[in-house]
Amino acid sequence: MLMTKERRPPARTLRGWAISVLHEAGAIRECEEHAWMQDRADPHARERAFDIARRDPPPDISPQAAVNAVAEVLDGIGDTCPECD
Repeated sequence: MLMTKERRPPARTLRGWAISVLHEAGAIRECEEHAWMQDRADPHARERAFDIARRDPPPDISPQAAVNAVAEVLDGIGDTCPECD
């Protein structure tokens, strides 16, 4: 049976691409109530996201720049929703 890899939809910005990679890898999730991104603190998921960034960066972006974009997004995301009690 022939299997095809489903490609991520094109992101308009490098940050948007990094967020989609982190979400695909399971490194971040969305607060169900307020839609804030939350870091899942899963080291295996983070490593998967970095591997995706190295292997499949966006067009015209170097693998190192893609890895840096993923790291920058992770640095800006907390593990709790600021609006949840």
